[in-house]
Amino acid sequence: MLQDFSWLATLADLSAQRVPCVLLTVMEAKGSTPREAGTKMVVTADRQFGTIGGGNLEFEAIAEARALLAQAQVATKVKDYPLGPKLAQCCGGAVSVLLESFVPTGKKLYLFGAGHVGREVVAVFSALPVDIIWIDSREAEFPAALPPACVKKLTAAPLGEVAEIDENAYVLVMTHNHDLDYDIVRSVMQRGRYAYLGLIGSATKRARFEKRLAVDGIALSDMARLVCPIGVHSVTGKHPREIAIAVAAQLLALGLTRTGAAEAAAP
Repeated sequence: MLQDFSWLATLADLSAQRVPCVLLTVMEAKGSTPREAGTKMVVTADRQFGTIGGGNLEFEAIAEARALLAQAQVATKVKDYPLGPKLAQCCGGAVSVLLESFVPTGKKLYLFGAGHVGREVVAVFSALPVDIIWIDSREAEFPAALPPACVKKLTAAPLGEVAEIDENAYVLVMTHNHDLDYDIVRSVMQRGRYAYLGLIGSATKRARFEKRLAVDGIALSDMARLVCPIGVHSVTGKHPREIAIAVAAQLLALGLTRTGAAEAAAP
């Protein structure tokens, strides 16, 4: 007897682990076929869950799925398989298989600051497919429980985390200290590898930072990439949750949860 499996639970587990995978679904089964329409299986680079019938049909479909994974992007395709001499299967029917790839974005949200707004940002993103690196020096500011995709970095030297930032990083700076905010912003700009750099604060704070950045040799083109104030401009509320929602809307519009290369940010 074929062992049943929950393809939904499998996809959820792989998604939580950020494992790329392909869902295969028998769309149409004509004539004599090993499995009926609606049968599903899930394939990763080195594992498979469930079955669409075994034999060369499944072998070819798995190879097709892994070729789709090699493209490292979300895609769908339909593949027709005649079950005759070509696949050395005696069923004699024909199967159409839908392949749907699920690929993690590879992007991360670096959040410097575990204050009121920082906690709301994590709460807003907790149900989205976003890996969050949450950085602060104050243990008491972090909640007791964190979302599964959130990593707490409790450190007295938050600038050290800048070394991990790359082109797939979306950076939010909202610490409890303006000088620390400045040091982080300057370090990220000097590194020069990021998709988005947002600083909480007003236009006045931005102007003050730009004067200091100029003295420290930061180019105007790099300063232009700084987003401050943060969030979509049409949301003007000051409540931490309102700010978090406005920031989330901005980051989603800029592609934080989309699969593909990181996109340059615009205010």
